[in-house]
Amino acid sequence: MPRQARGEVLDPLEVQVVHCIQRCVRRAFLCGDDPVTGNSYEHRRGWIRDRLEFLASVFAVDCLTFSVMHNHIHLVLRSRPDVVAAWSDDEVARRWLRLFPQRRNEDGSPADPSKPELDMILHQPEVLAQRRRRLSDLSWWMRCTAENIARRSNAEDQVTGHFWEGRFKAQRLLDEASLLACAAYVDLNPIRAALAETPESSEYTGAKDRIDDLNERDDRSRPNTHDWERSRRRRRSGWMSPIEIDEQHDEIGPAVDASGRRASSKGFLPLSMARYLELLDWTGRQLRSDKIGSLPDHLKPILQRIGLDTHGWCDVVGKFGRIFKRAAGTPESLAGEACRRGQSWLCARENPLGLSSV
Repeated sequence: MPRQARGEVLDPLEVQVVHCIQRCVRRAFLCGDDPVTGNSYEHRRGWIRDRLEFLASVFAVDCLTFSVMHNHIHLVLRSRPDVVAAWSDDEVARRWLRLFPQRRNEDGSPADPSKPELDMILHQPEVLAQRRRRLSDLSWWMRCTAENIARRSNAEDQVTGHFWEGRFKAQRLLDEASLLACAAYVDLNPIRAALAETPESSEYTGAKDRIDDLNERDDRSRPNTHDWERSRRRRRSGWMSPIEIDEQHDEIGPAVDASGRRASSKGFLPLSMARYLELLDWTGRQLRSDKIGSLPDHLKPILQRIGLDTHGWCDVVGKFGRIFKRAAGTPESLAGEACRRGQSWLCARENPLGLSSV
């Protein structure tokens, strides 16, 4: 069966949460320590992380979490056409020229666009509309990630040819249950791959960036991280979306972020960052047979709301990438997605995870 066209999965005009996976060609170790040749490409993982932070400051796309492995990357992204719609025409043109500058400074950074360069976009309504649409397009985010890293890596190796596989994998997340499971799966990837033992030692992940910022927090004695997540004091993780949903404000308007580091300050899970990291730490221990422990009582309601017991939760996180293919969610959300597309897939399929609607 041919693969589904990307345009049928991702719509830049619709708010969507998508798990994206991009693998190196032949799954070679081109971003870490190659066990065959002994060469170290560890610094390229830093390139990728820095590129993601830059793109978060340009696109109308929220990066919810990420992990950069030795031969592939995981991203959980949320397209935000409502944010790009709130930007002025001038803002759209300036952001596009930061992404594709016509001139650069001596250090290689994009030069400030001149008025004629801005006018080339502003005075062409069709071009302006296209640029606005692309700035909330997850395919363009992935393209701008992959192409930049491929060019730098090939230049470093003095070679030509493909660095990444032809297409990235896109997996839509249709409800909070699948989003929580996917976020944990992505953040725990280094632990599952035996590259780290704990989330705080998992380099190049969204979880570690958040933990590092928490460790630098001046008022760590205060348990509330809600307002702190939306402040400008998060040095490492301030470009990613906050975890906790603000029920009073996140449903009103696009919540455009004023820091310029990310598209919005809208959260994506109904639990605090502290609770998410605690659940993540416990789950990581279950994935390692030598550190099995019991789930703290105050975390059990989170799993009960999803409709899973502790064993079911660990099984979902550990096998997330194999269980779901094109979309992840409850039977109700999957059936609704199928009906929206005029298709019948999964409408009558039994729910293999026992997830309930959230």
